Amino acid sequence: MREADPLSPASPAFVYLLRCRDGSLYCGWTSDVGRRVQEHQAGTASRYTRSRLPAELIWSRPMGSRSEAMREEARIKALSRAQKLRLAAGA
Repeated sequence: MREADPLSPASPAFVYLLRCRDGSLYCGWTSDVGRRVQEHQAGTASRYTRSRLPAELIWSRPMGSRSEAMREEARIKALSRAQKLRLAAGA
């Protein structure tokens, strides 16, 4: 069985939210949530989270494709902080 190409538009993808040490929220997308959270914790995933460590995963959701994940990330980033927290709480 062939492995899915992580850069293929049809690859499994996830959208996720992190809560940083200062209480701020970070939204991103990835093909591997565990690996991406480890990269954030190591300070190698983004400049934003690097200066706000530690960051904890508070929510993630699988998406059908990379393009869906990117669209959902953009939609979530446009939400208010309160809306993002409600999303993470499952409301």
